Amino acid sequence: MPSAHVYDMDGNVVREEQLDPYVFGAPVNTALLHQVVTAQLTNRRQGNANTKTRSEVSGGNRKPYRQKGTGRARQGSTRAPHWRGGGTVFGPQPHAYERAIPRKMKRIAMRAALSDKAANGRILLLETLTFEEPRTRDMENLLATLPLERHVLLLMPERDENVIRSARNIHRVKLGHVASTNVVDLLKYDHVLMPVGTIEKLVAMFGEAADDALQMKRHPRVVLRRQKRRAQAAFANAPAASEAADSAAPTTAKAKAAKATPSATSKAEAAPRRRTSQANKTSQTDRADKTTQTDGDTAPRRRGSRSREE
Repeated sequence: MPSAHVYDMDGNVVREEQLDPYVFGAPVNTALLHQVVTAQLTNRRQGNANTKTRSEVSGGNRKPYRQKGTGRARQGSTRAPHWRGGGTVFGPQPHAYERAIPRKMKRIAMRAALSDKAANGRILLLETLTFEEPRTRDMENLLATLPLERHVLLLMPERDENVIRSARNIHRVKLGHVASTNVVDLLKYDHVLMPVGTIEKLVAMFGEAADDALQMKRHPRVVLRRQKRRAQAAFANAPAASEAADSAAPTTAKAKAAKATPSATSKAEAAPRRRTSQANKTSQTDRADKTTQTDGDTAPRRRGSRSREE
């Protein structure tokens, strides 16, 4: 199971925190990470680069010289692309660079990035991260006591003005909220520093329960089957359940024989039941015969038909 060290404000290891294996122990798919990172960087482009074509450049409304008799090539405008000061051919035009990434791919990429950091020991947890007043020197002293490299991503579970003002002047530290976590920042920075409360919010955002809640609206049967498999796996892996099953199962040959062969009392109880069932069957057949006879006697005669007695 993945884990991370928890430090105090003095840089001492307090305990070992066990991380959620679904979020911090997922397989790392490098191809998927590449797709999500390139899409995220592409979506950052504004797409507002623009050049003027010959129709947009001012001027050039008059033919520069007559068509024939000059010995030069014919020209219709001084704003043609081959003229100095003319329009641009195939230049950039404003357009959107947006690339849509499915929601499942984004969530899987986030879990893969967090799992990669946890597997390499790049996640550091703090018991508490609070300052009495905003001071950059206090933040620098805290970072100096921790085993951190140059670039650090600091994720906070909630907004704290003292922490924000203490870290905003340090160029190697990027401070962000847990809700704004993205794959590019997780892969760009060497270490991820966050309080313990941030772990709980990450699990609430990208854990199994969150995935089930998102898929329950469209694919409820898939979610129910998945939950059933998890329950079966948990029951199979539980040692207490197996021991209870072994102790409850009869192991003596006498108990097995008692199960296989019914006792004399059970036979005696079963005999009158069989008799009553047979009596019920015979009574039902007698009733059916009587109803058929009465139906034959009271059947209506056809109009114009004579009886056999006449």
